[in-house]
Amino acid sequence: MIDTTRQSWPLPSRPRPIVFIGAGGIVRAAHLPAYAACGFEIAGVFDLRAKAARELARDHGIPRVHDSLADAAKQRGVVFDVAVPAEAVLGVLRGLPERAAVLIQKPMGRDLKEARRIVALCRARRLTAAVNFQLRFAPNMLALQRMLARGRLGTVVDVEVRTRTHTPWSNWDFLRGIPRMEVLYHSIHYLDLLRSVFGEPRRVFASARPDPCYPGYADTRALIALDFPGGVRASVLTSHSHEFGEQQKSSHLLVEGTRAAALATMGVNLDYPRGKPDSLEVCARKGSWKALPLSGSWFPEAFAGTMSNLQRFANGQDSTLHTRVDDALKTMALVEACYRSSARR
Repeated sequence: MIDTTRQSWPLPSRPRPIVFIGAGGIVRAAHLPAYAACGFEIAGVFDLRAKAARELARDHGIPRVHDSLADAAKQRGVVFDVAVPAEAVLGVLRGLPERAAVLIQKPMGRDLKEARRIVALCRARRLTAAVNFQLRFAPNMLALQRMLARGRLGTVVDVEVRTRTHTPWSNWDFLRGIPRMEVLYHSIHYLDLLRSVFGEPRRVFASARPDPCYPGYADTRALIALDFPGGVRASVLTSHSHEFGEQQKSSHLLVEGTRAAALATMGVNLDYPRGKPDSLEVCARKGSWKALPLSGSWFPEAFAGTMSNLQRFANGQDSTLHTRVDDALKTMALVEACYRSSARR
């Protein structure tokens, strides 16, 4: 479990320049704003869509647009920020130099089998590689993890993740027609956070289903129930076609303990990609809810956390790479278990 007295991850003392492999919407919406706020240098960008790379460089003052992956891989002393669809991750990693530092956008492959191949490749090429499970580093989640580590909620009994929002899946063309979508590309964040805090679940039940509002897409809604050691019960409920006004929208993580409860709101889901501010509230048993001050939100501030942890680990400042590919493999195994459960009903 991450335990910190801060709501942001410490910056590296010797930050490395960053080279983007991929110039999609997530880079614009979250990576670049977070890195700019930290003062990280962006050294270059490559994308198979040359126009997208040129436009990103023009809009954000990136000094170099690489015309090939091989050209980008010539850079030394940098961190490669790989933000490509899952099916492209293996090919990109094969083209990067040995011993490189790499941050891989989730998911780590299309399924558990491919995830294992990615981990094996990272080991063979001695890459310092992490997966961008940045929800762990959101300011409200860092504060929540600190409370849990100090026992402020007592013994945790129930955990609920609920997102009932409207998500514009059409923003990502590569998602249409793939066999696995919502759990692999969205709920994976919640599954990763839950197992990072409460350990490896003993059992999982899942139902991942399509939605008639999104023809041509695979699962776009999910119901997941998990049992964790120590009696912790968790649920994840996601629905992405809610267009019935603001009142009943939801995007939260609720943790109930024997002494108190905490409610963390994830505002980005409520108005993607602009988002609304995150929040964190605490309520003692038989008490009233009180809001705690926060220093940012999941988007974009949390994206600085995964990059900072990777850079500090590569520099020898952090002893643990929290979202290392070996740990991400366990999250991918949990995603696989969800899809198997859903298929077997």
